[in-house]
Amino acid sequence: MAGNAFLLIVSLFALLLVLSQPLGAWLARLVEGETGVLLPLEHDLARLCGFPQSEMNWRQYALAILLLNAGGIVLLLLIMMFQQHLPLNPQHLPGMSWHLALNTAISFVTNTNWQAYSGENTLSYFSQMLGLTVQNFLSAATGIAVAFVLMRAFARRSTQALGNAWLDLIRINLYLLLPIAMLMALFFISQGTIQNFLPYQSATTLEGATQILPMGPVASQEAIKMLGTNGGGFFGANSAHPFENPTALSNLIQMLSILLIPAALCFAFGRVVNDVRQGHTLLWAMSLMLIAASAVTMYAEVSGNPHLLALGADSAQNMEGKETRFGVLASAFFAAITTATSCGAVNAMHDSFTALGGMVPMWLMQVGEVIFGGVGSGLYGMLIFVLLTVFIAGLMIGRTPEYLGKKIDAWEMKMAALAILITPALVLLGTALALGTEAGRSGIFNPGAHGFSEVLYAYSSAANNNGSAFGGLNVNTPFYNLTLAFAMLVGRFSVMIPVLAIAGSLAAKKRQPETRGSLSTRGPLFIGMLIAIILLISALTFIPALALGPVAEHLQLSLVR
Repeated sequence: MAGNAFLLIVSLFALLLVLSQPLGAWLARLVEGETGVLLPLEHDLARLCGFPQSEMNWRQYALAILLLNAGGIVLLLLIMMFQQHLPLNPQHLPGMSWHLALNTAISFVTNTNWQAYSGENTLSYFSQMLGLTVQNFLSAATGIAVAFVLMRAFARRSTQALGNAWLDLIRINLYLLLPIAMLMALFFISQGTIQNFLPYQSATTLEGATQILPMGPVASQEAIKMLGTNGGGFFGANSAHPFENPTALSNLIQMLSILLIPAALCFAFGRVVNDVRQGHTLLWAMSLMLIAASAVTMYAEVSGNPHLLALGADSAQNMEGKETRFGVLASAFFAAITTATSCGAVNAMHDSFTALGGMVPMWLMQVGEVIFGGVGSGLYGMLIFVLLTVFIAGLMIGRTPEYLGKKIDAWEMKMAALAILITPALVLLGTALALGTEAGRSGIFNPGAHGFSEVLYAYSSAANNNGSAFGGLNVNTPFYNLTLAFAMLVGRFSVMIPVLAIAGSLAAKKRQPETRGSLSTRGPLFIGMLIAIILLISALTFIPALALGPVAEHLQLSLVR
């Protein structure tokens, strides 16, 4: 079993390195606007849409991003509330309630894709394609665009110009997301993922019963769902559904596609700042933490359920809630990847994981999803921790902290602290509110430590824009729809805006040459420091809450005789 786990991890990371390096080189060209003969096409599209094409400062860039996303929320809200009057609704599905529609609109615009509904029973083909899939592209492009801004801030000097938001969004969609998503959709179709506009089909089972088979344009949404680390499934079962994820090969490619752009952005960062080793440092830190988390999750699920073992049952592996076509290892690896990357897609029921096996995915979200993270958001989140690490190291040796020749001042650290601390506050305060009110407690189906874990997982997922869920919690209520929507909205933009503010401050500074006294931000020592800072902050923030949930549940199971 250990050998199989090793081969699975090594195979995936080998493929990732082979594919992400050339993609990183292309992303670096997009950052600098080097699109060659296609450059007039971008400007023609921007002119057609009435977008300004001059470079923006960080405030103008932030305003453009906020306007785009606010418009997306309003449009998506209207589509889902009134879908019964729109085309491509062969099942004649009614519109959503206002609070569920608001929750879903905010969810998909913020790249969270939290789903308090089952897609095949709730949303029409029109809502899925023209609503959710379009937002999958736009929300992914938004995160990548903000990462582009931070890259430019480190590379440029004495300027307020950080690029044009509208041109960045056009380039990211035209030259990155759309081409790769089309190729992936065709691959998923070849594996058996469905793509059609047929009404739901009726089939007769071997027992003579009638079963309704849902149809729909699934492959097109599946591709961008993974590539853009969105995670919203066409069906309620998400990537555990055979129409979304039919084979072991499609499962491997889905895991690879989740990591592809976050890894490529690390290589792009190194190229843009003219120091490829800086990108390698970030990728090493992310990879080491993900491998360690995956190994712990795999070990916990392979170890089985102590309750069953105590009763003499053969429970060498915890197969509850997992698909037999994937098995324990691939399911546990998928869970670690999807929660580390802000994707939120699932191919197994996380609520059925062992206590420790479920704690690791929860913790991966709580660290801020910087271990690869979402497309764009993972890179700029990790760079926030890099600035904090450099600042702490500077204090330790009595030097003014700097990174890539840019001095780190009080303004940058205030913005970094805000970006790091706001999401834990949303998680802990949201959990406390849910447990302290009757409206919150009424949605809990499982008592005790596991019920606490389900609530903690829900707010960890929402505030960190992941979108996966433990299950066992009735979240389709006004209380949960509104509080989780608030957590998703604030969790997305309360990090994004401080990052843009930091970018504006850094871009205006001169770039100092590196000296013998400068702290080296590449190599094993800095990687270790960076990982230690991430672990320390997450431990100080979330260990008490985790002790009340998954740790207490694990101890209860371990005491079984």
